[in-house]
Amino acid sequence: MQDRARETGPALEAHYRFILWLVPAVGRFPRSQKFLLGDRIQGTALDVLDALIEATYTRQRDVFLARANLGIEKLRFLFRLARDLRYLDTRRYEFAARSLDDTGRKIGAWRKTHRGQESS
Repeated sequence: MQDRARETGPALEAHYRFILWLVPAVGRFPRSQKFLLGDRIQGTALDVLDALIEATYTRQRDVFLARANLGIEKLRFLFRLARDLRYLDTRRYEFAARSLDDTGRKIGAWRKTHRGQESS
């Protein structure tokens, strides 16, 4: 896992692992919500993954990192909604919140490093 993080970056690898957890978790949503809220959550998570991949392979990272950061914030609200509607139990919600916080911190550190490199 450490080798993959070196190749792709810690934020991308953390979010990838989060998506591996996410897909089966959304599968437990009620049938009526799998295709509404569940799809929105999965789509947003995949959009974040896309932005992190693009940031990995371009020099103009800040635009993609900002997009990924915004996606993380959207996911926080979507998971809060899922919990409040009782589609997620507290344990799964807490896992999602911790994972999103971790990825958000890694994106923030990446943005800070990138800005430092640009100004040098």
